[in-house]
Amino acid sequence: MRKIKIFMLLPLLVACLSCKAETKKEMAFNAASETIEPVKEHFIKVALLLDTSNSMDGLIDQAKAQLWEIVNELSYAKCKTQRPNLEIALYEYGNDNLSEREGYIRKILSFTEDLDEISKELFSLTTNGGSEYCGTVIQYSLENLDWGSNADDLKMIFIAGNEPFTQGKVNYKDAASNAKEKNVVVNTIFCGDYNNGVSSQWKDGAQLTYGDYMSINHNQQTVHIDSPYDDVILQLNIKLNKTYVPYGSHGRKKTEMQKQQDDNAAGYSKANAVSRTVSKGSHLYKNSTWDLVDAEEEIEDFSYDKIKKEDLPDNLKDKSSTELKVYVSKQRKEREKIQKEISDLNEKRRLFIVEKKKDATNGLENAMINALKKQAEKKNYSWN
Repeated sequence: MRKIKIFMLLPLLVACLSCKAETKKEMAFNAASETIEPVKEHFIKVALLLDTSNSMDGLIDQAKAQLWEIVNELSYAKCKTQRPNLEIALYEYGNDNLSEREGYIRKILSFTEDLDEISKELFSLTTNGGSEYCGTVIQYSLENLDWGSNADDLKMIFIAGNEPFTQGKVNYKDAASNAKEKNVVVNTIFCGDYNNGVSSQWKDGAQLTYGDYMSINHNQQTVHIDSPYDDVILQLNIKLNKTYVPYGSHGRKKTEMQKQQDDNAAGYSKANAVSRTVSKGSHLYKNSTWDLVDAEEEIEDFSYDKIKKEDLPDNLKDKSSTELKVYVSKQRKEREKIQKEISDLNEKRRLFIVEKKKDATNGLENAMINALKKQAEKKNYSWN
């Protein structure tokens, strides 16, 4: 009888032991899960490689004129529930003024969120005939830029030019293989006839990394469309600039640069100046290195006690840390209010432009946005 009872209890004992084992497994799994840091931020990383040889004046002009619309389109992107950050790197190649030893290549900017700096460098570019080595500049950008290790980041190279893709000591196929190892997609933009780009291997250069091949008329003038909301948005830009609180050794210089890039955008058209204002009203426009409003929000170990009085504008030098904090808070509230007004007006502006822009296309802008959206969808990015 005792044997029978023990026998009957065996399944229950096994179940209990199994349950304890499973509990230990769950505890171990949960403990392991707790040590894995979730990704706090997602990035769209774009390396722009521009041919600056003699025939590329039109391409550089399009880059200057269409930068802000490209940035604006990227500001509407979502990765899961987050708005990703944007980092842009800039290279020029194929210019005789550059070092022959380096393959006529210059890294102008490493990955940066500083949109004013990107605009400034684009406007400083000049062209001069030379040898264009596509494989070399792609390889350089892969080796010398920090592409990060987050699988959810969108990592893309856009290379634009019009000479055969096969020139130079670095084989473009080797560069493409390196790009795939780093999960970087290479998109090629041939400046000229589509079929000429195919025959000179620009299409193959893109397809090897599952990128997009596109051709554009780089000499086509950029189409800017005016809207009924432009004047109000530009008035809001003036108010927005007044919310910035410069600090540090670069504060005054960066304030002047901000105004200069406003003027550069306006030099193309009123509509382009509006596009820049919309970018400045978005989450992608960041200036924590010189603006106290952004610095307080974005710098992890920010402290007013670390700020030297001589690094502040004259009207703030006599304020205590507490008074300075109150002032910055007031500026932030004002900025958020203005940015909200810009965003609301831009929604109406976007709808207006969609109707007017049906038959108008801008080469570089359209090529980049189409490729970005297509490849972003593969990583479950959404647009709204």
